[in-house]
Amino acid sequence: MTTALTGKVVLITGAARRVGAAIARRLHGAGANLMLHYHVSERDAQALQAELNASRADSVALVQADLLNAPGLVEIVRNTLVRFERIDALVNNASSFYPTPVGEITGEQWDDLVGTNLKAPLFLSQAAAPHLKKFGGVIVNIADIHAERPLKSYLVYSVAKAGLAGLTRALARELGPEVRVNAVAPGPILWPEDGSFDAVSRQRVISHTLLKRVGEPDDIARAVYYFIAEAPYVTGQVLAVDGGRSVNL
Repeated sequence: MTTALTGKVVLITGAARRVGAAIARRLHGAGANLMLHYHVSERDAQALQAELNASRADSVALVQADLLNAPGLVEIVRNTLVRFERIDALVNNASSFYPTPVGEITGEQWDDLVGTNLKAPLFLSQAAAPHLKKFGGVIVNIADIHAERPLKSYLVYSVAKAGLAGLTRALARELGPEVRVNAVAPGPILWPEDGSFDAVSRQRVISHTLLKRVGEPDDIARAVYYFIAEAPYVTGQVLAVDGGRSVNL
């Protein structure tokens, strides 16, 4: 691991588990101090905090919040500043994901999927922007390849992620030159835990990747690290990390 992020402070949403935890480990390994947001995964968040603080004391803090509670988004940023006195990067990773076939879509589903995948990243970015500008900061959004190629039966999710890709480009225009804004668009990395993709469905997805395999959470974490630490002349971009699936659909 490098020390490229030593002294930097990164706020990561949805950081307790899965891809969020992988992003946290990689950025922390590069020297960053972290504010890890979680919603309901308190035990996982505390375990990750303990793991990382064991290697570097007092370098990781936690903040609990429901991202659908708009006023609470400002508090997430405020808590980060109170704890670390600065913020250098925001990683909008938290997401809801489940099917919403046409004819069965509810207003509650719309509010949840658009709220977590688009509204929360916007308002967190807005709250963080003045502080990011002070240090030449970075925003990295976790989008999805299905922002460009909608996933059947996942209409609202696909629309929300399309909005997030658009938000990435719009924020890059609004916040430049002080703040860079980019997105990572994962393909098949981790399967949903609700069993919605059976063995046949999984193999079908894998067969559409050019590399004929699923990726690892750290593949996404490496891309996030690249945008934060190694891409000073890159902004307004959405990088697919999908084994080539998006060009083979």
